[in-house]
Amino acid sequence: MAVYAFIFPGQGSQTVGMGQDIAHAFPAARAVFEEVDDALGDHLSTIIFNGPADSLTSTENTQPALMAVSMAVLRVLEQEGGFDIGKIVTVLAGHSLGEYTALAAGKALMIPETARLLRLRGQAMQRAVPLGEGGMLALIGSSIEQANEICTQCGGVGNLEIANDNGGGQIVLSGKMACLEKAITIAKEMKIKRAVTLPVSAPFHSSLMESAKDVMAEALAQAHLVAPVIPLISNVTACCETDVDVIRQNLAQQVVGRVRWRETIHEMVRIGVDTFVEVGAGKVLSGIAKRIAPDISTLNISTPADVDSFLKSL
Repeated sequence: MAVYAFIFPGQGSQTVGMGQDIAHAFPAARAVFEEVDDALGDHLSTIIFNGPADSLTSTENTQPALMAVSMAVLRVLEQEGGFDIGKIVTVLAGHSLGEYTALAAGKALMIPETARLLRLRGQAMQRAVPLGEGGMLALIGSSIEQANEICTQCGGVGNLEIANDNGGGQIVLSGKMACLEKAITIAKEMKIKRAVTLPVSAPFHSSLMESAKDVMAEALAQAHLVAPVIPLISNVTACCETDVDVIRQNLAQQVVGRVRWRETIHEMVRIGVDTFVEVGAGKVLSGIAKRIAPDISTLNISTPADVDSFLKSL
């Protein structure tokens, strides 16, 4: 019998039209999008389904949008198939903003509060650094040691830091724009396969986000958060967590901390997970998981056909 982990995507997986087919097919999914719209006091679902793309990729919209799509899929599994996440799934994790989605999936946060927290998180992260002063750089074919050396040569903390250790040779750096340009040159000298600047508007998951961390720490202290029904693997510790106070602290720290996704996948495999199910938009995380642990099985659930296939497999 399969041992399941449910994983939830982060920024970069969004596309205009995501979730539209499942919302069209299932009233339960439509209800989630309406719940998110009501919580935010705007028509985010219209942007999700129809664009424009630049509005969807604005981080204050992307973050709650990706959560809404994942939770719409999960709500359909629950209401149409009688799916009980607490009985079927062993562990949860989400990449960056996806960690909030994972908490909503694990019944630790209600959907409206999750949407408001992610809207605030997006706004705070965008405000933390003036536009054009910071960014992110993906290294493809790099070891963690090479990435650390590049950061050291570029001045380290406050200038350039490892933001995401995604695994499979993919590491994302975050910091000041001038440092990113220097990092590209160093990466070429190191014969790293590729160094590509990412289309993001700020240096996420770096110490430059300190003001956003403070905003989220205050908001999370006031949020109604309970222990998830199954363990969550934290981005910043790569360990299973169920303690509410620890989860609050980790979510705040996550804004400035490294997303330890490679270690997260290894931890899931260590505790016995053999099937990774990416719930929501895209297939980024399942692809990364397969590169890290080739022997695992991966699934994606985003369409009505995916829902049907998954429920029949249980």
